[in-house]
Amino acid sequence: MAKIPQGVGPRFPQVVVLFGATGDLAKRKLLPGLFHLATAGFIPGCRIVGVSLDEIDAEQFRALARRALDEFGTRPVVAKDWEAFSATLDYVKLSDGPAALRAAVEAAEAALGSECRRLHYLSVPPSAALPAVRMLGEAGLVEASRIVMEKPFGTDLASAVALNAKLHEVFAEEQIFRIDHFLGKEPAQNILAFRFANGLFEPIWNRNFIDHVQIDVPETLGLGQRAGFYEQTGAYRDMVVTHLFQILAFVAMEPPTALEPTPISEEKNKVFRSMLEIQPHDVVRGQYAGYRAEAGVDPESETETFIALKCFIDNWRWAGVPFFLRTGKRMAEGQRIISIAFREPPKSMFPASSGVGAQGPNHLTFDLADASKMSLSFYGKRPGPGMRLDKLSLQFAMNDTGLIGDVLEAYERLILDAMRGDRTLFTTAEGIERLWAISQPLLDAPPPVRLYPVDSWGPKSVHQLIAPHAWRLPFERAWRDQRK
Repeated sequence: MAKIPQGVGPRFPQVVVLFGATGDLAKRKLLPGLFHLATAGFIPGCRIVGVSLDEIDAEQFRALARRALDEFGTRPVVAKDWEAFSATLDYVKLSDGPAALRAAVEAAEAALGSECRRLHYLSVPPSAALPAVRMLGEAGLVEASRIVMEKPFGTDLASAVALNAKLHEVFAEEQIFRIDHFLGKEPAQNILAFRFANGLFEPIWNRNFIDHVQIDVPETLGLGQRAGFYEQTGAYRDMVVTHLFQILAFVAMEPPTALEPTPISEEKNKVFRSMLEIQPHDVVRGQYAGYRAEAGVDPESETETFIALKCFIDNWRWAGVPFFLRTGKRMAEGQRIISIAFREPPKSMFPASSGVGAQGPNHLTFDLADASKMSLSFYGKRPGPGMRLDKLSLQFAMNDTGLIGDVLEAYERLILDAMRGDRTLFTTAEGIERLWAISQPLLDAPPPVRLYPVDSWGPKSVHQLIAPHAWRLPFERAWRDQRK
C-alpha cells in the first residue's frame, strides 16, 4: 500500500453516523468511498454507524455494504480489507430512537480506544434532514462533531433562512458542511491552481481579455426514481444554485490571502454578493418531451428539466462580462465543461479569405470529468503557399501524468475534508442565502417552459440567449485520445 502523506487525513479516529445508510447515494458513493479511505490509510481509525428506516440488523447492513462495494466500487475488494472494514460497521434503526443511537456511538468510540471525533452524514431527503438533526441533539452527539448536509439547502430565500436558523439551534455554523460534490472533483480544484499559480494566465483573467464564460453541464440521464423530488425542485434549484453557481465562484473569485478555508470562502462569498439578480428575460426554461407522462409527474407540470441563463458579476474584474450557464436532463451528451472565450484582436491584418475568426475566438476549456482535461485553442498557419489559418489546440489530460490513480473521487475528497474540518470546498449559510436572494426575481416570475426533444441540446431559444456568441457544446472537434 502506498504511504499516505502526512496532513491529508484527520488527526483523530472518526465515528461516522450515516443517516440514509441503505439509500442509493450511500450504496453508490458513500460506503465505497469510506471503504477506500479506511483501507488506504487516509483515516487513523474509523467506525461507521448506519441509520435508516429499514428494519434490518447490523449483519444485514454489512451484507448490504458488501453488495454495494461489489456493484459500485471502482477498486478491487481484497478479502482482508473487507474483513477489517466489515468489523467497523454497526446499524441502528431510526425507530430505535436517540438512546439507541447514542449507545451505538459510545460503543464505537470505546472500540476505537482513543480520543476521536464524530462525523454525521445526512444522506436523506430534505424533509428528513431536520428530524435527523433533532435526533442527534436529543442523543447528545453534537459535541466534538461535524455534520455534512446534502443539497438542496432550501428552495428559496425564506426556506433557506429558516433551515439555517433551525440548524443553528443545534449545531454551530463552523460544524456544518454543506456539500457540493462538483467542487470535490479534482478538475474543479485545479481551476484554483491554474488561475493563481501561473503567470501566463493570472494577468489576463479579467474583463479586459475575457469576452464571456460558459459553464455547461448537460446530462443524458432522466429522473430515475426521483420524480417526486424533482417535481418540487426542477433544474434551477437542483443544479444551478447548488452546483453551477459554486463552479462560477471558483472561476470568478479574487485571489485569497491564503490557501485556507476561511479566505477562500470569503472570496467566494464576495462573488455571490457582487452577482446581479437573475432576470426572467435572461433565462430559458425547458422540459423534455415525454416528461409529463412519467410516473409521479403532474400531467400539467410546469417543472423545468432544462435551464439556461445569462448572469453578471458587477465588480471591477468582471463588469460587463456575461456568464452563460446551461444544464438539463435527457440531453444529447453528458458533459461538464467550463469554456473561457477570450476577446479577439481589435483589428485583423489577415485577408478575409484567410479563415481568421471563422471558427470563433480563442477558448480555454476545462473538462470537469474525473480524469480532467484542458484545451487551449488558437489560430495557426496552414502549411503551404498563401496565408490560410486553421483552428489548432494544445491539450492536456490527467492521464498524461501517470498520476490518475492518485485521484480521489469527489465524495471521498469531501468526506476527508469534513473530517479534517477543511471548509474550502463547502458552502456557507451566507453564501447560500445570497444565491437564493439573487434568484428571487426568477422564482417569482419564471418564463414558460418550452418543450425540447430527447437527445437534443435543449429548446431552440437557447441560441438567441447566447447570441451573438455560440454554445461550445457540441464540440466540432473531439478531445484527442492520448493513448494513440
